[in-house]
Amino acid sequence: MLTFARVSRLLALALSLFLVSCAEESPAPAAKESRGSVYRHAMDGAPTNLDPTQADSIYANFFAVNLYDTLFRYKYLARPYALEPNLAEELPQVSADGLIYTIRIKPGVRFNDDPAFEGGRGRVVTAADFVYSIKRHFDPNVRSMGSWLWAGKIVGMEEWRENGADYAEEVPGLRALDERTIQIQLIQPFPQLAHTLTQGYAAIVPREAVDHYGAEFSLNPVGSGPYRLESFDSARAVLIRNGGFRKEPFSLAREGFNPEQQSGLGLEELEGLTPPFIKRVEVEFINEDAARWNALVAGEVDFIKAPVSQLDSLLSSRNPPTLKPEFAEQYQMDASLESGLVFTYFNMSNPEIGQHPDPEVDERNRALRCAIVKGFDWQRRNEVFYYGIGQVFPGIIPPVTPEYDATQSFDYVTRDVEEAKDLLVRNGWTEDNLPTLEYGMVSGVTDRQMFEQFRSFMADIGYPTDKIRPLTFASYGDYARAYQNREIMLITLSWTMDYPDAENTIQLFYGPNASPGSNNSNYDNEGFNQLYRSSATMQPSPLRTTMYNNMNRMVMEDCVAISGLSRTLVLLWNRDFTMKPDRSFVGGSYFRFVQAPGDPDD
Repeated sequence: MLTFARVSRLLALALSLFLVSCAEESPAPAAKESRGSVYRHAMDGAPTNLDPTQADSIYANFFAVNLYDTLFRYKYLARPYALEPNLAEELPQVSADGLIYTIRIKPGVRFNDDPAFEGGRGRVVTAADFVYSIKRHFDPNVRSMGSWLWAGKIVGMEEWRENGADYAEEVPGLRALDERTIQIQLIQPFPQLAHTLTQGYAAIVPREAVDHYGAEFSLNPVGSGPYRLESFDSARAVLIRNGGFRKEPFSLAREGFNPEQQSGLGLEELEGLTPPFIKRVEVEFINEDAARWNALVAGEVDFIKAPVSQLDSLLSSRNPPTLKPEFAEQYQMDASLESGLVFTYFNMSNPEIGQHPDPEVDERNRALRCAIVKGFDWQRRNEVFYYGIGQVFPGIIPPVTPEYDATQSFDYVTRDVEEAKDLLVRNGWTEDNLPTLEYGMVSGVTDRQMFEQFRSFMADIGYPTDKIRPLTFASYGDYARAYQNREIMLITLSWTMDYPDAENTIQLFYGPNASPGSNNSNYDNEGFNQLYRSSATMQPSPLRTTMYNNMNRMVMEDCVAISGLSRTLVLLWNRDFTMKPDRSFVGGSYFRFVQAPGDPDD
């Protein structure tokens, strides 16, 4: 997840001029030499923990799905996204009432050799390993970040946790029927269950490794995925091909290849080859945009998410985004709307700005939040920080989802300074009694600029600038711990969806998911909660879509978040590589399908 902050008008103008200047002076792309079977991936953030129970960021998830196996994954090329068996033999068998899932895993898959195993020889992965891995999320000692995916859904899971989390005790709804057969029994239907089993959180770990490494397990992954970890530190990670990974020839048809949309990438050459193709993946953690860009043009990395500051120099047009000829000679590009959104939560558990037991105070706080929402300029935010190619939309259901309502009113994301001022006056807010807003963010140039922009927006509605203060953290991990502990008033985040269903963003505001769960706004509206509980058991339908949009309106009526915008992500890679990168549902799973120039399958 990436944060965003706030910028004053003068700084925003200066920044715009600076970006143009940078674009004019950007170096031409450097010629690149083939280095054999090595792929160098620049990542704009870094995980601090490789334990799947802590895979709470896109960065950690990229590693989890490469070092470990999940039962399912998304087809590499299919759009719309579609599920594909991974460790599972086939998609789950589901009972007529939608409550019992039966899943068979592939035979003979082994964990990597490791000192954790007797004799150092990795053993066969079993159904019991999946059961153990899910149980870990509900062990209080593990402090999982992913238990929210299955909380309140599996028969007996909460009782197991409350009774002491004894791994020797069986959970009625989570059983290994034999060496290769998993049975999951749900309390009520949960149509998204198979989608959750694609996540890094659902990666399968061996108990021997957890016991052997103890607290160091987070840095000593032992899995059965396509890659193994060679090294990992704050600057980079190196993955090497798992030579024992199962042999499953690549099939364009099975992966959902669309020749009309995906020709020109060389993907046809992969037919029949056996992934993973790349022997070595070097992941460079480069947080700063300028450094990441320079690494690409210097030929030091093969892939980046292109910085917005360089799009003027990179693109010949915005709509559609098109590479300039000099860059098209060196790079391939994918520019598409992200499966997610960027937004700012209000901490609804904070009595100065959030929900309050006194109805009068509660209404005044709501008016304050709504004034802040009306004072925010999404068009300016889009232009300055997202090159004007992001898509602004009202609320919390992103445009990429099938449930998105393109006909809804955009009033919520339309700036109205006078209305914002009027809301403050009518509800008794003055410069003297307005609360000091603490705006959380990770230390960095762009985050600081975004903060200053936000402060300038609020100054326009009469909010004293000395009452809008940055609360800065050295790393995203520190920031996450603070907002999960409810220590920040305004929490700026991006959310990359876990699966292609608007339920995944709706659940961010479900009361029982409050921090340290996924509901970091700590919003608790019983009407919303009831609608969520009812819709959560439903298959996609017009009725469910109506319920989702009703919940979306509740979040906007209560002004729970300044939201939202989906970014157009520009992914850029060395055209000598055969690949289609993905920052959404396929995520890091695409690493296994990257082929280096001139590197035949071996």
